Amino acid sequence: MRLTPRRGNRRRATLAVATAVVLSTLAACSGGGGGTSNAGPRGDGVLNVGMPNAPQADNSNPFLATSASVSLGYRAMIYEPLAMFNGIRPAEDARPWLAAEWEWNEDFTELVITAQDGPEWSDGTAFSAADIAYTFQLVKDTPAFNGAAIPFDEVEQDGDTVRLTFGESQFVNQNRILGTYVVPEHIWSEQDSPETWENREPVGTGPYVLETFTPQTVTLTRRDSYWQGLPEVEELRYTSYNDNNAQTTALANGDSEWSFVFMPDYENVYIAKNPDHHNLWFPTSLGVHGLWLNTDQEPFDDPALRRAVSQVINRDDIHVQAHAGLYPALENPTGLPLPAGEPFLAPEYQDAVVEADADAARAELDDAGYDTSGDTLLDPDGNAVTVDLIGPAGWSDYLTALSIISDNLGEIGIEATLNTQTVESWRTSVDNGEFDATLHWTNSGGTPYDMYQHIMDGGMYHPVGEGSPGGNFGRYQNPDADAALETYATTSDEGEREEALHELQRILVEDVPMVPTVAGPIGAQYNTTNWVGWPDESDPYGPPQPTQPNALDIVLRLKAAE
Repeated sequence: MRLTPRRGNRRRATLAVATAVVLSTLAACSGGGGGTSNAGPRGDGVLNVGMPNAPQADNSNPFLATSASVSLGYRAMIYEPLAMFNGIRPAEDARPWLAAEWEWNEDFTELVITAQDGPEWSDGTAFSAADIAYTFQLVKDTPAFNGAAIPFDEVEQDGDTVRLTFGESQFVNQNRILGTYVVPEHIWSEQDSPETWENREPVGTGPYVLETFTPQTVTLTRRDSYWQGLPEVEELRYTSYNDNNAQTTALANGDSEWSFVFMPDYENVYIAKNPDHHNLWFPTSLGVHGLWLNTDQEPFDDPALRRAVSQVINRDDIHVQAHAGLYPALENPTGLPLPAGEPFLAPEYQDAVVEADADAARAELDDAGYDTSGDTLLDPDGNAVTVDLIGPAGWSDYLTALSIISDNLGEIGIEATLNTQTVESWRTSVDNGEFDATLHWTNSGGTPYDMYQHIMDGGMYHPVGEGSPGGNFGRYQNPDADAALETYATTSDEGEREEALHELQRILVEDVPMVPTVAGPIGAQYNTTNWVGWPDESDPYGPPQPTQPNALDIVLRLKAAE
């Protein structure tokens, strides 16, 4: 890996990932059959949305990742958050939504929220601060709804304000808390088991209500009593196609107008079918995909070997050949995707660029006492260095990337073997640390903390054989990393927080707990034949993906094409 001054930004298709969406999209590759076209007449006020997620169960619970409302993204049209965030510009201030305003105390252990005046639930009941308080109490009392394990202490309502207190600083969870979807107390309080409730007639403050549901197609219609300006889109039709091929075909022929699906040959199979109107934009936020090395076992317990691996990997080849240019290339050695990560970079990495450099990798290994015998790398004890790369069967982009990595490692004498597993077996192997090396994504959030914590938090360490589904799949342990993560999450001193983040960047560059390869996607394909106003490079007001929390903000901005 060569660090050189950064050149001017290269314009490329960029994208960032909501982890769960990437997983469901990739997993959909193994499905069969095609979707049924549900497009109505053009120009009739309908927007056709699609996802390649196979038939759905009738479940609109907004808190369950497995529900149709989350899988297809329509929960964002029915339920609304307290604040609206721009996931591709995480340093931007959030915009008030169901919260008219909010205020944190100095150490982020207390949040006071003032409820918006004017919204009403789709059944005609007035919205109030009591609904906000009820929602947070519900999340506090229901572990299945509190995936981030936010340590709620007290939830108190006083008039139009709600006061939340926490057992520790919530600086790193601000977006998660203010992005909570608010549900109506008068309906949810009647449910004995909200964590299993299917919520088939959802009532929200958003501008749409659920009209019809089938396993293949969900239809939402606009209601007239929405508290903000009414969207021009009168009807949303969500189709769940059986696989990537079916979704791609629907986009190409215009049956589907908005989706997120991996397209290896998007220029020919999509753009060329209607070059005036078929578009895609894949911006990045603060999450990456990368090669996780098992640091708890030889030979990858050696930082010098990990640095050499990082130096020899050709990230541009992975970006272009494995991910079709859709998963953005990573230029910065800290792993921070740009431009989203620009405001967070340590000074020493502001102008650095990472490039594959086999000579530098060999020099690194030579300095650490490694030798070669013919084309084989030998560790300081004289043992041949080999690695077993594992990947999920059917995930063509990951398997292609692993093949590239295998070839790259061969340049420095490491014999790499690529083995595939079923997706379920692969996930088990990753969680249990039963691998030499594998590709996987990281978490993403409003700051780089989520990414670095997912990679190197010693608090999530478990010995090989014990599950660690929360992260740190590489079994990395470093007290300096733990201290920096703790400082970043808890300090009220901005200078200390900034230095802690810079230290995490140095650790990733110098100790290489994981090798970032590409940025993760929050992208979309969209059609401007009937609707214009989509976010793009010229107006990056939010990620374009239809399953993201800001999807409602997109629909509210869309205008009928002239």
